[in-house]
Amino acid sequence: MSASVKSPPFDPADPLGLDDLLEPEDLAVRDTVRTWAADRVLPYVADWYEKGELPGVRELARELGALGALGMSLDGYGCAGASAVQYGLACLELEAADSGIRSLVSVQGSLAMYAVHRFGSEEQKQRWLPRMASGEVIGCFGLTEPDIGSDPGSMRTHAKKDGTDWVLNGRKMWITNGSVAGVAVVWARTDDGIRGFVVPAGSAGFSAPEIKHKWSLRASVTSELVLDDVRLPADAVLPGATGLKGPLSCLSHARYGIVWGAMGAARSCFEAAVDYAKSREQFGRPIGGFQLTQAKLADMAVELHKGILLAHHLGRRMEAGRLRPEQVSFGKLNNVREAIDICRTARTVLGANGISLEYPVMRHATNLESVLTYEGTVEMHQLVLGKALTGLDAFR
Repeated sequence: MSASVKSPPFDPADPLGLDDLLEPEDLAVRDTVRTWAADRVLPYVADWYEKGELPGVRELARELGALGALGMSLDGYGCAGASAVQYGLACLELEAADSGIRSLVSVQGSLAMYAVHRFGSEEQKQRWLPRMASGEVIGCFGLTEPDIGSDPGSMRTHAKKDGTDWVLNGRKMWITNGSVAGVAVVWARTDDGIRGFVVPAGSAGFSAPEIKHKWSLRASVTSELVLDDVRLPADAVLPGATGLKGPLSCLSHARYGIVWGAMGAARSCFEAAVDYAKSREQFGRPIGGFQLTQAKLADMAVELHKGILLAHHLGRRMEAGRLRPEQVSFGKLNNVREAIDICRTARTVLGANGISLEYPVMRHATNLESVLTYEGTVEMHQLVLGKALTGLDAFR
């Protein structure tokens, strides 16, 4: 390197210079979503979390639709057609506000809309996707059941042919957006294998009671789906998906957003810890001046920005059509696990104040306990990677 070339100054907010990897359009998307979250979520989310509610969710969905954040990486039908990295940056900024807001967007776009976009008929796409992209219609995704989580192939929800109609019976559990959704993508066992169905929320026999008494994702709508002889026409089935490959491909797409989103929660806690360490005084000086506190902050920064770099790498692979499900498992396993550690360490820096909702730390830490489990537990992603590394299937 020429001696005349001067290195840029060190940026504590971007210690690896990762912004250099982003195009102007990427930065514009990131900054737009960050500004929206700062205005529409951050001033209120602690109160929402304390009350265990997400008021005005339909209005928020329409605003997110106006931003182009719903079905963001999908093409056509009113969707933004953004790049994978741009979608990831949006997830990071949304989860830096709250995991519940990112979950709203992720379930809408990467699960419900993605299923219709990839596996639906043209009629289904035309009917649902433009209204879902605008936020006029909220969607949900019914796969997990009360007794069936990591083993979706054992689902009990079933669909039977009755003439040209389908009749669905069963229950789905832990469904984000369920009780505010206008449409549900429900996976059910049929005589021909597992199939996906587009179920309008107003269908007779369909209900979505909200789940209460949660201590995580409290600023999010979580519901049960009950299907009691729900009769659907023949064209309600997603024609392009038979078997578990359909829902699992949707989950892989959504997990990619989590790889980014978890780093948003971690960043929020890290920033809170740095600010607190610089202002909180003990023994006559700021605690940020003590070696043990600086060691914590350094370790947190290393894992945070390694996680963002990993997310960026996976995003570029997705854009190139080279991203494998095992690599998504790699990212989800690492980034959520490290994000939880960052949040817990941040709590120790804040001491007793770390449990107060005046700071974001405990809220993010409890939210991430759900993120760690949903869309693939730690154990499932470990086994995915174990099989990929050894060629030996340890699932059964």
